[in-house]
Amino acid sequence: MEIAQIFKNNEEWIKNHLEEDPSYFEKLAEGQEPKYLYIGCSDSRVSAEAVMGAKPGEVFVHRNIANLAPNNDLNILSVVVYAVKHLKVKHIVVCGHYNCGGIKAAMQPDDMGILNPWLRNIRDVVRLHQKELESIDSEEKRYRRLVELNVQEQCLNVVKMKEVQRAILDRNLRVHGWVFDISTGRLIDLKIDFQEIAEHLGDIYKLV
Repeated sequence: MEIAQIFKNNEEWIKNHLEEDPSYFEKLAEGQEPKYLYIGCSDSRVSAEAVMGAKPGEVFVHRNIANLAPNNDLNILSVVVYAVKHLKVKHIVVCGHYNCGGIKAAMQPDDMGILNPWLRNIRDVVRLHQKELESIDSEEKRYRRLVELNVQEQCLNVVKMKEVQRAILDRNLRVHGWVFDISTGRLIDLKIDFQEIAEHLGDIYKLV
């Protein structure tokens, strides 16, 4: 798509919305009260609002390579704290997707230059779940399982944040792990049991 076409599309988009509601943009400018924080991948094929069928103002979105939520990244920390403390979102969703380039890159021993520190977060997921991953004969199924395990670990990173824990206890904030299957268009709820995981962590973390 050419740059000029983008601006033509924008004008058409404005026109369509104003025809439906002349005050649409005035209302949009009044502020946002999203119920969801969506943490997803930057992949150009995965649009949060499109996948969820959401309208502008309904989802607060943060995207990066392989939908990571490392606790030493000020970007994701700022997004989560703002969403939880100020926007008062009711749900946090970490959504990965099958055929993720970041996941596949992390499973290779290649030197990725500046990407190495970022991919190390995924490689740590591989290390944590190495026994399970090595038991999977099919490379494709192994990739798919790593996508799911990465979502699980990023959800745990989110739940470990004190602001999130307070919101879980004070107002029943919920954290969800999803996977988007590009080949079918379906969202899959991994139904992660954080209580069960917490039991295996002993006193290291108080997840909830």
